[in-house]
Amino acid sequence: MPSPVSVWNTAPTSAPNQRKGRYVPGSAAHPAKMLPAIAAHAIRTYTRSGDLVLDPMCGIGTTLVEAIHLGRCALGIEYEQKWARLARLNAVSAGHEGGTGSGAVHCGDARRLTHLMPATLHGAVDLVITSPPYGSSVHGQVRSTRETGTPGVVKKHFRYGHDPANLAHVSTDRLLDAFTEILTQCRIMLRPGGTAVVTTRPWRERGELIDLPSAVLAAGRAAGLTPTERCAALLAGIRDSRLIARPSFFQMKNVRDARRQGIPLSVVQHEDVLIFTRPGTGANSNTLNLATHDTRNEVPYRRAAGNLDSPPLPHLHPKGRP
Repeated sequence: MPSPVSVWNTAPTSAPNQRKGRYVPGSAAHPAKMLPAIAAHAIRTYTRSGDLVLDPMCGIGTTLVEAIHLGRCALGIEYEQKWARLARLNAVSAGHEGGTGSGAVHCGDARRLTHLMPATLHGAVDLVITSPPYGSSVHGQVRSTRETGTPGVVKKHFRYGHDPANLAHVSTDRLLDAFTEILTQCRIMLRPGGTAVVTTRPWRERGELIDLPSAVLAAGRAAGLTPTERCAALLAGIRDSRLIARPSFFQMKNVRDARRQGIPLSVVQHEDVLIFTRPGTGANSNTLNLATHDTRNEVPYRRAAGNLDSPPLPHLHPKGRP
């Protein structure tokens, strides 16, 4: 396993280049995609081949895709049906593109993680990777409006769905309470000594700094996890020992607008990466074999409440056992 380092060189190429050819069409529309190289670096650093990786808020399945390509087993939970579908397709595609790992996606609320996952997996996860939703000012893409005859740009793909129960739409206080619940569930899923990696960053709301990394650190402690590292995952490239920023149009606009108002805002060039462990020791002897569920020829079933759900997870057992 590689030795941990505090600064992760995770943006040698741009995010679109990192996803090119590895993610199915439509994936770019998610408002808060994890940088693939961040997920891959965490997986390489904190797991070994065959280990089990969990993302309780998996979005389009970035964690699963990178885990499958690195020969790990992966589980994802996603609240929104649209993204859960894409995450499944991305996981299947990763297997078809040479990934030797396996994965499955379940549509549901991560606050009920231990109810959604089979009891046989409680205490079996080697690594949790996730990120809470945060400020829309750092998300989104730009589209020119010249074709409409009105020069300018508009922002797109910066909002989650319209479900008010989605944590992306709640207040910061409610988000942190909910995220603490999710991390508590993750602690139960982790094996003793297992690792949780949470990526986050601060943002400004009406000029006020929202220090989400520090709040997430407190949430992890409240959930019974032990903080062990605080790292920086670069969102900028490195050239001739200098950082090459790759901010979005709206990040640059927000910075310029803030400076005009006397707020010393700078372009964010890294994600805070908070590393926690579940207290306890002991190697994981429960190496799992998880078959990627291929939904191309299957119509997903629906719950009585109308929520899309993945088919029941395949039976998991230690390799070599019946």
